[in-house]
Amino acid sequence: MEHNSILLRGSLQELPQFSHENHGRRFYRFILEVPRLSGAIDLLPVIAREETVMQIDPTAGSMLTVAGQIRSHNLRRDGLRHLLIFVFATDILPEDGEPINDAHITGPICRAPTYRRTPLGREICDVMLAVPRAFHRADYLPCILWGRTAQEVSACQVRDRLSIHGRLQSRIYTKLTEEGAVERTAYELSALTAEILPTEEYE
Repeated sequence: MEHNSILLRGSLQELPQFSHENHGRRFYRFILEVPRLSGAIDLLPVIAREETVMQIDPTAGSMLTVAGQIRSHNLRRDGLRHLLIFVFATDILPEDGEPINDAHITGPICRAPTYRRTPLGREICDVMLAVPRAFHRADYLPCILWGRTAQEVSACQVRDRLSIHGRLQSRIYTKLTEEGAVERTAYELSALTAEILPTEEYE
């Protein structure tokens, strides 16, 4: 079973910039603008190997189709830990067409679900999945579920396994720090569907 896949099509916000080097390999980073049906735009960070980026001739504003996985990375800074969420691109193709934001992840819940209602009564549930990766690693990916699906998943326990299909979205929020209010961006998988998997089906 494919535990983690995402397909995006959107506009390149700026030319890819060098991100980092790991085990002799160079990686580049760029932001992909993917509009929603509502007109809002998700600004999604993408990281790819140098050889993947160099296969195309990207220019700012051009449309790209990106296939890959949603990844997480724990960054320690100033004694604090930050969970970075990004798309790791395995394929990039210059291609015009309708915007695409299609993601599917499968994994166990690693933090107790948080259920709440909005002031207008809409049901929401936040969960974190530990999505398996090669070499016994995992990506810790925040997800948000809505309505009846939120209610069903809110009854789940840690280690229950979910299969979620949805879209990766960006959300700007304000965090109060010692220096004052700071705008930050959160990334989460907004679920269209979610299935609670029996253990034998997952394995």
